[in-house]
Amino acid sequence: MSESLILHHYDRSPYAEKIRLMFGLKGMRWHSVLSPAQPPRPNVDPLSGGYRRIPVAQIGADIFCDTFIIAKEVARLADAPELDPETVSEDAAEIMRTAQGDAFFAAIGAVSPLSLLWNLLSGFGLAGTLRFVSDRVGMMQGATVKAPQGAQARSILANFLAALDRHLADREFVSGACPSVADFSAYHPLWLHLSAGGSPLDARYANVRRWFDRVAAFGQGERVETSPEQAFEAAKSADPRPLPETDRAADVYTGRSGSIAPSDYGTVPVAGTLVAVTTSRWIVARDTERFGTLHVHFPRKGYSITPA
Repeated sequence: MSESLILHHYDRSPYAEKIRLMFGLKGMRWHSVLSPAQPPRPNVDPLSGGYRRIPVAQIGADIFCDTFIIAKEVARLADAPELDPETVSEDAAEIMRTAQGDAFFAAIGAVSPLSLLWNLLSGFGLAGTLRFVSDRVGMMQGATVKAPQGAQARSILANFLAALDRHLADREFVSGACPSVADFSAYHPLWLHLSAGGSPLDARYANVRRWFDRVAAFGQGERVETSPEQAFEAAKSADPRPLPETDRAADVYTGRSGSIAPSDYGTVPVAGTLVAVTTSRWIVARDTERFGTLHVHFPRKGYSITPA
């Protein structure tokens, strides 16, 4: 267990679906720990220090926050550099930026309110829907991004679909003949939109429809349901892996205590001591009574450090 990848997630999470499909592409065996859709999340909060977003991945005493970092770990474990977000071509990277930015935030706003409400009630029940909506509204308070609604959201999503359809006219996948992280990044906002709305993709986007079905067919790999207690034991019985070499150009806070949080939304800070900085990640040590020392990994891009 200490060497296995554990994913703390919930089944309706679009960002988790992005990672699960990577497991499917590579036929990976992974451990699934189901998490509540909103905080508190007793299965993962003690490990991450209260990181607000989901999913969170775990390998022993190393905890990985944000799908950018999780994808890099999957790429490493599967020896699949095409799953590393930093390896894609510039045109594929542009599609990823649009998909995970404007298109993602438009995915829900483009769904009719009645369809969205029905979907939430069928998945979470009345009390669960109220908790979920209240939590997501609170998560966006003070955010630097705003989710478009109605006609504006539908226009943004239609523009993304049209551009993606043109891009896929002469290729099987976003990066060309073979799948890459760009496919899963482009797929998950559309999966969210279709799941929330309950209707198929518009027939005008035939290339997108064929590609969407190809990506969905990868499945989830070998999923092993795992209890939170097993995940906790994996953290407790392991030491964090050796730290990478620090990027000296960014070595301004190493060794200092402080907190780290996303810069755009869900800005709940995680406290600890910064122990390493690479070109792509911050690594924060958390000394816990229950598990010993944990290393929590975050992307550098989109996250900010506040020293104590």
